[in-house]
Amino acid sequence: MQQSMTGYGRDERTSQNLLIKTEIKALNSKFLDFSPRYPKELSAREGDIRNLITDQLRRGKVMLGIELELVNDTDLDVQVDEVKFKAYFNKFKNLSEDVGGESNDLIKLALQAPDVIKQQELDAESLPWNDIKASLESTIDQCIAFRKNEGDALTAKLSEYILNIRNGLKSVEENDESRSENIRIRIQKNLDEIRDKVQVDENRFEQELIFYMERLDISEEKVRLKQHLDYFDEVLLKEEYAGKKLGFISQEIGREINTIGSKANHAEIQRTVVMMKDELEKIKEQNLNLL
Repeated sequence: MQQSMTGYGRDERTSQNLLIKTEIKALNSKFLDFSPRYPKELSAREGDIRNLITDQLRRGKVMLGIELELVNDTDLDVQVDEVKFKAYFNKFKNLSEDVGGESNDLIKLALQAPDVIKQQELDAESLPWNDIKASLESTIDQCIAFRKNEGDALTAKLSEYILNIRNGLKSVEENDESRSENIRIRIQKNLDEIRDKVQVDENRFEQELIFYMERLDISEEKVRLKQHLDYFDEVLLKEEYAGKKLGFISQEIGREINTIGSKANHAEIQRTVVMMKDELEKIKEQNLNLL
């Protein structure tokens, strides 16, 4: 089962007098780009948090947010620094009188000034880490479930694009049966037209014809392309976290398609090659989002 790198998860729970909120947003990235945001009281747990993210989410741009809020049933332990409050209030009042302004909101402004109100702070030693970890794990599980749902949709799309290329290969094989014979007929016709005018070494001509036909032969490319398509389907349906591997297989598919196009010398095959290239570009685009 494949996973997308796009994911989302959120958890909220209460432990003791603490409201715990965790949220994860994940986007595409070649490597793990982890951007955490949490209270300074959790700094000692940075390694544990990073290990959880690395082990479970593996790759992508992962944005983690953890919020911890005190939710006491009684009044919060709020302290007001009266000295600073009075100093701010008097300063604001003097400024207001100097400019002839209103003084209705001076108390509010003074209370909002820096360091006037001090609320109860979190105690790093007493934080319920097990509950915080459980919240984080729940959020990660939600993100993974989101990724799997997205991965199922991507798998269906990729299978569809591979099938289109496979059908294109069948069309190439059908047209290739007549292509080689038409080339021989055309060369023989041209030779017959000049045979009376130019002396032709039949042995040398036959060697050159064989060499020319080998250069135009696409039998090996057709076989390799089919093998690459089969391998792509196998990896897509059976292996986990196969995004990078599928990218490498896509490169090999593109190489065979390009070679067929350069050798074909056939209008219908060329049109089919263009179609297969278009489908391959869709594969490459979607594959960028696979984990």
